[in-house]
Amino acid sequence: MTGLEGLTAAVTGGASGIGRATAELLAARGARVAVLDLDPTGVIAPLCGIRADVTDDASMAGAIAEVAERFRGLDILVNNAGIGAAGTVEANSLDEWRRVLDVNLLGVVRTTRAALPALRRSTCAAVVNVGSIVATAGLPDRALYSASKGAVAALTRAMAVDHLRDGVRVNCVHPGTVDSPWISRLLDNAREPDEELAALRARQPIGRLVTTGEVAHAIVYLADPAAGSVTGTEVAVDGGMAGLRCAR
Repeated sequence: MTGLEGLTAAVTGGASGIGRATAELLAARGARVAVLDLDPTGVIAPLCGIRADVTDDASMAGAIAEVAERFRGLDILVNNAGIGAAGTVEANSLDEWRRVLDVNLLGVVRTTRAALPALRRSTCAAVVNVGSIVATAGLPDRALYSASKGAVAALTRAMAVDHLRDGVRVNCVHPGTVDSPWISRLLDNAREPDEELAALRARQPIGRLVTTGEVAHAIVYLADPAAGSVTGTEVAVDGGMAGLRCAR
């Protein structure tokens, strides 16, 4: 099979940011795309918006079942839904640790478990998890977020080997600092927004923020049947943050 024509994809957290860019690119490449989000009211055709909560087993099972029934199957799952957290290991309460892990890690678990029966029936099944630069590089004041995304990276490798015989490829994309709604909220709360933005740009070797479209292209590459030999990998879209040390 060439391209994504005739394939069905589900994208969690697909109503905005990286998820929205990914859903739109999948649709542009010919896939039928369901956006699973807490608030899908802004999702318009050709995308199909379905309300879903990754912290709720019944919600995710129902949403995936609706996708599989409406489109007669499921071929691609993008586990994108996530929330941010700032601070050192001391900064967040245990309740906050549980909340973030419930979304960022267990959300992937719930959604994938619900999707696997349909994915096993596909001839070109792919799961793409959205990780983060914090899984591969130590950034200040990101202890909780780093723990959640580091777990997603490890889970990706485990899932990839577990589901080889099922014919389900599993990969992960690690975005750097992305020009996204989450960063916009971070800047809104910063004491000196312009200085904070300049610092975020400067810490990426390319000197700017990553775009949602750039991350979407990496996700869609991994989802495409043309990448049929790619599984258990982590693709960095981070402006060089993880591997480059530039002279100043």
